[in-house]
Amino acid sequence: MGNDTLEVTNEEKDLGVITSNLKPSKQCHQAYAKASRALGLIYRSISFKTPSVLLRLYKSLVRPHLEYCSSAWAPHYVKDRILLERVQHIFTHMVPGMKQLPYHTRLAQLGLWTLEERRHRADLLEVFRMYKGLSLTPFCQYFTVFTLSHVNNTRGHSAKVLKNHCSLDLRHFFFSERVIDRWNSLPHHSM
Repeated sequence: MGNDTLEVTNEEKDLGVITSNLKPSKQCHQAYAKASRALGLIYRSISFKTPSVLLRLYKSLVRPHLEYCSSAWAPHYVKDRILLERVQHIFTHMVPGMKQLPYHTRLAQLGLWTLEERRHRADLLEVFRMYKGLSLTPFCQYFTVFTLSHVNNTRGHSAKVLKNHCSLDLRHFFFSERVIDRWNSLPHHSM
């Protein structure tokens, strides 16, 4: 670039760790490690372990590590999703009186969603911001909206997006592709 030589690298840290193969596994491992350290700190240093105190600490100190810029690096491998969910599983196990309950029951009692549900919600919120012009990224840069000539089905909302054919798995799991089915299935009143 200019007169400077660019060095070759296999990974770069930007909105998470981006590797040369564009797979999010390295970012998932780093997010898991940071969140686990924060969870361990909470467990060791807090003696007054009521559900409300633990929940506030979890939401403010642990969960941000698991969700930072997840629209850019959301895991698509099951092993990565399980790894990240393990942190929340351990947290709900730490709450007094909930150890014997199943995971989804613990989540319901604490008023939490699974991390995957939260990532899906974050993706949809980002698309909505783009659609309404509340984001710096224009909606038309990533998505092509159906016109009346493309669609015969009038069910759902009027901002349905065309889905492109992807031959590569990496492209299939990019933000602009993975969110389309969920966006198109939203009910009319959500717009």
